[in-house]
Amino acid sequence: MPLAEKALIARIRAQTRRHPAIPVGIGDDCAVLRIPSGHEALLTTDFSLEDVHFRRNWHPPEVVGHRCLTRGLSDIAAMGGEPLAAFLSLAVPAQLPQTWVDRFLDGFLALAEQFRVPLAGGDTAQSPTEILADVVVLGSVPRGRAILRSGARPGDLIYVTGELGGGADALHRLFAGKRVTPENYPRHFHPIPRIAIGCFLREHRLATAMIDLSDGLSTDLGHICDESRVGAEVLADSIPRARVGRPVEAVDLKDALHGGDDYELLFTASSRKHVPPRIAGVPVRLIGRISRGKKILLVEEGGKCSPLRPEGWEHFRGRSR
Repeated sequence: MPLAEKALIARIRAQTRRHPAIPVGIGDDCAVLRIPSGHEALLTTDFSLEDVHFRRNWHPPEVVGHRCLTRGLSDIAAMGGEPLAAFLSLAVPAQLPQTWVDRFLDGFLALAEQFRVPLAGGDTAQSPTEILADVVVLGSVPRGRAILRSGARPGDLIYVTGELGGGADALHRLFAGKRVTPENYPRHFHPIPRIAIGCFLREHRLATAMIDLSDGLSTDLGHICDESRVGAEVLADSIPRARVGRPVEAVDLKDALHGGDDYELLFTASSRKHVPPRIAGVPVRLIGRISRGKKILLVEEGGKCSPLRPEGWEHFRGRSR
C-alpha cells in the first residue's frame, strides 16, 4: 500500500531539488516560476494510462516514470524550446506497493535531472484499480521563435532524426508474448527527448515546421500537412528503419511508417538551407519533399507512387500500446 498522501508528498518533495527559476515549488497551492526575459511560455500535458501507454508486467516502474516525462519533454523539443519545470499528478490504487511508487519516481526524477528540469508540483490521488500519471511540462522559447506545425511550404525538404519503428516492433513482440529487453530495444524502454536537436534547429533558423513522432510518421506528417495546408512526397527507401533484436535486423517498413512511440523529430526545412547529417550526435535523414495540394504520397522503388494514409496511433481507433 502507498504511503498516506501527506507522507507521500513529503517523500516526493525531499527528492526534488531547488531551482533558481522556481522560487516557490512543492508545498503551496501553486508554484511560482520565472520565465526568462524576452521568452514565451510553452505548456504541454500528457496522460499516461496503465494498459494503454504501459503495462506493469511489461514495463518496470523506472521505465514507466522515464517514459511519462519523455512525452512532455519531446513536445517541448518539437517547438524548439527548453524545459523549465515539470508537474506530476499521480493516481494509484490502494493495493499498489510503495516500492512501485518509489521506483517510478526514481525513473521520472533521473530523466528530470538529466535535462535539468525540476519537479515543481502536482497532485496525488487514489484510483479505483489502475495507475494514471498526468505530466505537465513548462518550457520557454525566445519570443516569436517557436517552431510550429504550420510553417511548411511547397519545396521544403522533409527530415527525420534517428531511426523509426523500434517502438512498434517491441510492442508486436510483447503482444505476441515474446521477451523484450532494454538491451535489445533501448529506444522503447528509455526513449530520449531530442531537446538539443530542437534547440539547434531553432537557433540556426533551419526548421520551418516540426513535430515529434509519438503517433507514427504517417499520422504526424499528416498533422504538419494539415496545419500548413500542403502535401508531401516521402521516399520509402530513405526512411531510417530501426535495427533491433538479437540478431539485429531492420524493422518492417510498415512499422517505420506507422508505428509511433519513437519520440524522434520530424521537420521541414528550406531547400536553400544546409541541414547537417548529424545534430547533437544523432543522425538526420532527408526523406522527402513538401508539395502543393494536399496529397501525401509514398514514392517506392521505380517511382511508383501510392497514397500514404495516416495509419499511426489514434485514441478511440486503435488498440492499446
